[in-house]
Amino acid sequence: MNKAMEWQSLARKALSGECLTREEGLAVLEADNDEILLLMHAAFKVRQHYYGKKVKLNMIINAKSGLCPEDCGYCSQSIVSTAPVKKYTLLDKDTLLAGAREAMARQAGTYCIVAAGKGPTNKELDQVIDAVREIRDTMPLKICACLGILKDDQAQRLAEAGVHRYNHNLNTSKANYPSITTTHTYDQRIETVEKVKIHGMSPCSGVIIGMGETNQEIVEMAYALREIDADSIPINFLNAIPGTPLEHAVRTSSMKALKVLALFRFICPAKEIRVAGGREVNLRTLQPMSLYAANSLFVGDYLTTEGQDVSADHQIIEDLGFEIELNALQGGDKDGLDRRRT
Repeated sequence: MNKAMEWQSLARKALSGECLTREEGLAVLEADNDEILLLMHAAFKVRQHYYGKKVKLNMIINAKSGLCPEDCGYCSQSIVSTAPVKKYTLLDKDTLLAGAREAMARQAGTYCIVAAGKGPTNKELDQVIDAVREIRDTMPLKICACLGILKDDQAQRLAEAGVHRYNHNLNTSKANYPSITTTHTYDQRIETVEKVKIHGMSPCSGVIIGMGETNQEIVEMAYALREIDADSIPINFLNAIPGTPLEHAVRTSSMKALKVLALFRFICPAKEIRVAGGREVNLRTLQPMSLYAANSLFVGDYLTTEGQDVSADHQIIEDLGFEIELNALQGGDKDGLDRRRT
């Protein structure tokens, strides 16, 4: 079987609902760079089946910054980081509402409220819920919250307030997890994702590539996200920030990043695959090619690092002949992935 037929066979397998073997997943990551167009063509066949040429846009607001007690090695906001980041407590409601209006201006369908920390206090939860209710009443946005590890009653309150989606990334493989953080466990993250599902919010969970994991572990990450049935999967590529324990990590090559995106499309074929943090510094000029596997982007800045100009992202989408997909609340899409009724 020639390589074109081999990659197309993986696309057919994904479309039939059959999961790739681990050997097939590893073959994707180890593909020769000369095969990248054939590989991305196969990934696009799957992406096109589920999403056509639509691209979903998400926007993040860093709702609480630099006061985190966790020791995550990749994060500039962690207690072990010496990176010079802004430090502030949870933003007030007016600022969160202004962020939602900015998300609308950027044509984002989902607004992500992110707060650094192990988990929210009840006071912080009250503040987020107050803002969420007003956003739900005044703007046709889907709302994603990312507030850390949740207690059962906290998950219930967020769902009742109208949060559509909750993000809690697995970040890396279970085997690699202790080398990345010691202040919480991989299993605690799984437990939070399961709580989110129980209370009817759509689970968003992804990974960070480039933290010393092996190719086999990347395949295991994709399997883990398939197993927990994450609806939305952000694929971050480490942006090694000076002052963090991972500041000297080797950048993921642009070609490797594309192979990772193809892998996740094959293993989680119907899910929203989002090109997330670090895409600008890892994919570089190959960013447009990422959308042949992924169907979603973050627009604007991330938590403590800058993204590229929003107009550049809009231009990429237009130049590819793709189009921005509005969510059902904005009257545009038929997104059936969210578990909550809207």
